[in-house]
Amino acid sequence: MSAVEKAAPVATLPVIGQAYGGGFVTGITRDPETGKRYLHITAGAEHELTGEWGKYGEKVEGADSFTNSRKNTEAMAAAGSKLAQQVLALDIGGFTDWAIPARDVQELQYRHFKPTAQENWAGRRDGDNPNSEPVGKLYSEEDPAQTVHEAFREGGPEAFKDAWYWSSSQRSANLAFYMNFAVGGQISIDKSIELRARPVRSELIQ
Repeated sequence: MSAVEKAAPVATLPVIGQAYGGGFVTGITRDPETGKRYLHITAGAEHELTGEWGKYGEKVEGADSFTNSRKNTEAMAAAGSKLAQQVLALDIGGFTDWAIPARDVQELQYRHFKPTAQENWAGRRDGDNPNSEPVGKLYSEEDPAQTVHEAFREGGPEAFKDAWYWSSSQRSANLAFYMNFAVGGQISIDKSIELRARPVRSELIQ
């Protein structure tokens, strides 16, 4: 049985930012198709990778979920994404079910681990996350603020860079979603561009 299939008992759920499951607790989403709830864990900064999402102009079947990071990443890897293949090969703390975060999972990374004190972009649908618990609202310039978790603050050992990070959620044959971890922009961009990726893994919650 994989770690994803092993359910985390509700009474013992760890808190945001806690070291757990090979990384750090990031938040919860509910799968819009099944209604199942998942706890997401972000890998440490030392496990970040860089690469292209995939080929520009090539639609990858099965990489369109906003919540299922592993499904997206497996589809990317099967289509030839070296970045996805590298993430799937990770073994961190004995856990081997790592993935590139889906769009709504990545939003939780920014919401809870925002490294900078800069104002957020607040001109599009940045922050809109209907699948998270609690539901994510549109960002304002001030919210979310810089993370309260010291290790993830700018200059800290686990901090995200002032850079763009891939999600595993495909937008079209040409584009995939990414996030700017300086100011929180959630946009889609050319798949052939090299960006960072911070792996995640997920556990089913009973």
